[in-house]
Amino acid sequence: MYDYLVVGAGLTGAIFAYEAKQHGKKVLVIDKRNHIAGNIYDENINGIKVHKYGPHVFHTNDECVWTYINKFTKFNRFTNTPIANYRGKIYSLPFSMYTFNQIWGVTKPEEARTIIEEQRKEAGITTPQNLEEQAISLVGRDIYEILIKGYTEKQWGRPCKELPAFIINRLPVRFTYDSNYFNALYQGVPVDGYTKIIERMLEGIEVMTDTNFFTNRAEFQSMADTIFFTGQIDEYFDYVLGTLEYRSLRFETEILSDTNNFQGNAIVNYTDHEIPFTRCVEHKHFYPGLNVPGTVITREFSSEWKAGAEPYYPVNNYKNNKLANQYKEFAKTKAPNVIFAGRLGEYFYYDMDAAVIKATEHAFDNFGDII
Repeated sequence: MYDYLVVGAGLTGAIFAYEAKQHGKKVLVIDKRNHIAGNIYDENINGIKVHKYGPHVFHTNDECVWTYINKFTKFNRFTNTPIANYRGKIYSLPFSMYTFNQIWGVTKPEEARTIIEEQRKEAGITTPQNLEEQAISLVGRDIYEILIKGYTEKQWGRPCKELPAFIINRLPVRFTYDSNYFNALYQGVPVDGYTKIIERMLEGIEVMTDTNFFTNRAEFQSMADTIFFTGQIDEYFDYVLGTLEYRSLRFETEILSDTNNFQGNAIVNYTDHEIPFTRCVEHKHFYPGLNVPGTVITREFSSEWKAGAEPYYPVNNYKNNKLANQYKEFAKTKAPNVIFAGRLGEYFYYDMDAAVIKATEHAFDNFGDII
């Protein structure tokens, strides 16, 4: 009945479905949630677009990616400048000269570099073997203890010594007075929300929400020549090789009518162990100048994934990556008509701009060009 069945109506699935339709293919998109847009879904609450599954700021240095996504929306001027709250004290993120000044009182880059080098030598680190050692090598033990250790261990549910060093590489460190977290040439939040982007991509395409692929698996597999699958690759194969590990998230959203400004910033990370949530998001600050009464905040809690929960991102340590690669090899012979894509299908953490690149690469591989 269809050329392609797309499982998952998030950014990756929607881009592939859009490109398939542009090339004259008949496409069906299904999603187990009761809405489209996956984890970038936002909804209007009291005139404020609320990021239901955590904050999303689009950022890229790739002009082609920026041009592509701007076909579906326009972005505002929001620049991500998160801050950290450690036991009631506020610190600047990313790690910059502002942070070094707040913690050590230094004002010049060379002074900060000297302290970091001294603390690295005191820790006896030559080649970092885990996240803790990598963090100390990058920013010193003081900043690691105050701004990284508690937050990271809450986020991943594991001691930093048990986490691979590369995880910390995503955190920017710079020796300038620059609070732009991403330092990307292009960044912002869509003026009419992320859900609208996906709606425009899926316009004219048959979409079924509240539809779980695994509930009627045999029927869905018979409906299309090719399946574009953005769910868990291990679940697709009934965990036959073993179960991959994921992190899950829980969100507590609160509508505050007695204040128009709760925390003064879009994102505040809580970096001590005593506070159970990792960060608090105040959504109206993603839209500078938004003038509506009240405000909406979301506290984000990280947890270990269990069957039945929502997996948000993979745990890319050695053990899991090895198993994920085994699944990918297994898929080549056991599911040759299935394209596994996205964070869960490829078991790899993608930012939104990288997701755009990967989705269009899949489209190029299937259709020969991008429209």
